[in-house]
Amino acid sequence: MFARKGVGAEIAPGGVTLALLGGSAKAPRLEGFEQVVLPAEVLRVSRREPNVLETRRFVSAINEARLKLPSDEKGISLSIPDACGRVMLLDLEARFKNREEGAELIRWKLKKSLPYDIAGVQLDYQTLAERENGALTVLVSMVAREVVTQYEDLFAEAGIEARRIDFTSFSLYRLFANRLDLAENGALVSYYGGALNIFIFYGGILSFYRSKALPGDGQALFREINSSLLVYNDRNPGQVISEIFCLADAADAEVFRAVVAEASGIEPVLLDPERVVARPNLKVSRETFHALTGSIGAALRSLR
Repeated sequence: MFARKGVGAEIAPGGVTLALLGGSAKAPRLEGFEQVVLPAEVLRVSRREPNVLETRRFVSAINEARLKLPSDEKGISLSIPDACGRVMLLDLEARFKNREEGAELIRWKLKKSLPYDIAGVQLDYQTLAERENGALTVLVSMVAREVVTQYEDLFAEAGIEARRIDFTSFSLYRLFANRLDLAENGALVSYYGGALNIFIFYGGILSFYRSKALPGDGQALFREINSSLLVYNDRNPGQVISEIFCLADAADAEVFRAVVAEASGIEPVLLDPERVVARPNLKVSRETFHALTGSIGAALRSLR
């Protein structure tokens, strides 16, 4: 029986990365990668409109990168920028019978609060907590159908099936989930691909999420982290964060850790993808390895 392989791709404003993983979800191994640089006129991140402006160049670049990977796997897991859609925590007052009924209830609740037509949105959700009175807290992800369908169609043109699509911040979390799950009351603060992402867990349950595109300016990052933590504390009195983990590009990691420490008052643990993923027979620089974090996290969805 052949060992399972996982291929992940990450879409970013400047291009696409692909990562091929072997091993298992608990002990992944990087076996190949490709990086595709795309000019600004080819790809533009948007919530409402298709992101790829020059489809032929995009498909050609993706197909060329796929053929260079040492694998004939046709299915991939895809990470797209958080700025392509919306993620929110939502409280619901009643249980529902099945996923379809839950999705309809969420659409009804959000119908008047969103600045666009909810009918044109692809929606997914996960139940995070259920209370004794039947109330629920759910994690809701939304992407315009035009956006996600275009990515699916263009990858299909390149001979690739995008079987699973997720936001990049969740791919980053997935890569370090085994470590993060040990801290029940912890936070993950990452600055990756020009976006600041904040996850806060209490009792092992996601209690706060924020993703915002920001320049890599220390003061801007400090203000956003600090204000996010203040909002969390105001909404959740008594739910104290006991541990913070942080992640950033290799060149900026130590500086970012200092910013997080100053903004939070807690000395954070710096996460390193090179400590989680082996690369026994592959030559790759530290900077390149860190740039693959999103696609590696996506590829993990295909490993067991």
